[in-house]
Amino acid sequence: MIFRLSFSNSSQLVSLSKNPRLLHSHPLLSMNLFKTHAFAGNPIKLRTPKPSDPFSPASALHTLKTLLLKEHTDNPSLTSPNFKILPFRKGRPLAGSLKNSPEPNWHLAWLSFNDCKAFLENSSEVKLSEDSLVYLGSDSEGDGDGVYVVYWAIDVTEAGSRLVNELGARQFCFVELRTLMVASDWENASAMAQLAIAGHARSLLEWHTVSRFCGFCGGKNNLIDAGRRKQCSNELCKRKIYPRVDPVVIMLVIDKENDCVLLSRQSRFVPRMWSCLAGFMEPGESLEEAVRRETWEETGIEVGQVVYHSSQPWPVGPSTMPCQLMVGFFAYAKSLDINVDKAELEDAKWHSREDVKKALTFAEYKKAQRTAAGKVDQMCKGVERGQSLSSDFNVESGELAPMFIPGPFAIAHHLISSWVNGAEAQVKQLASSFSNL
Repeated sequence: MIFRLSFSNSSQLVSLSKNPRLLHSHPLLSMNLFKTHAFAGNPIKLRTPKPSDPFSPASALHTLKTLLLKEHTDNPSLTSPNFKILPFRKGRPLAGSLKNSPEPNWHLAWLSFNDCKAFLENSSEVKLSEDSLVYLGSDSEGDGDGVYVVYWAIDVTEAGSRLVNELGARQFCFVELRTLMVASDWENASAMAQLAIAGHARSLLEWHTVSRFCGFCGGKNNLIDAGRRKQCSNELCKRKIYPRVDPVVIMLVIDKENDCVLLSRQSRFVPRMWSCLAGFMEPGESLEEAVRRETWEETGIEVGQVVYHSSQPWPVGPSTMPCQLMVGFFAYAKSLDINVDKAELEDAKWHSREDVKKALTFAEYKKAQRTAAGKVDQMCKGVERGQSLSSDFNVESGELAPMFIPGPFAIAHHLISSWVNGAEAQVKQLASSFSNL
């Protein structure tokens, strides 16, 4: 997780630099806590290349257009970067199972430009073109051989079952991103990096699917900037459209004595799972106001102080909202009486620190991760399996804990575990210290 500290002006930074005792008195600033959330830390999107860079979106698109010209594709004198393409079908990335791995694990099934072209050659629905490929980023290190790699994504949903069968013959399959999320070993940096790339790609492709037409005049939107933007084709309109991000506040509500937290259940949750309150922001309100409003609307609890924790992109929501941004907070309650809005929640209760600590069932998380990884492995090998993802969270051996919270792939987990481990109090103290600078 990441603890980010916001400064309203440069004088606060100067004051902080003149007060090193403040820095060293807070473990959060000296501890190695700079691990990113799932879907964050995308290694091929850490910085945007300048237009003049050889592997910027504009340069890569120019090279792509050249490659797509039939008379040049077999020209040995044509120099080009190493293009890798990740197909998606119905929002699911193409994945494969790692071979010679001691435990089942997955990897993104990148196709070379030529392989992707060959797979789509006989498809009348999807063609490899500048209008079907979306630029994801580049990697200066590539495969370690000093070759630049440019990464693209393509939606092959309309290609039909023939493509699925051909890819299946190579032990590749299209897997739900949420399944890959659960199947990822959160301690494996490579797996988490691939998950971040897949999340970014899904967000862009799903956004393209829901933004085919201009919301101002109804004209068709065309891809520009290698698929990172869109523009209305109507000459009288020409509006540019940018990828959609839906901000969501997610908050751990804490009682006055700092002994209990408010957790809730929704009807869609798997059995025994409790989590933080969350809700979408509304126009014209601040993040802090959204935290207070959502908490009041869903539970009738009045919130006072609101302290920022961290944020997480969340591309595994519905396709109509292809990328939510979860913004996490600690929220301190001014009241205790709960009045649950049954239209929003199934239940909401105060839980003690000891009960929540028991709910941090890492053995269950690990078993769910291994079960999901095994499922992906079997899917890629063509073995059908009837067990659902929900049931993967209910196959723990031994005595089941009466409740559990979302796993380490969710920001809710880190909000709750921070409070259990006492880091929340340090964040609150640090926030108060900064506000007095």
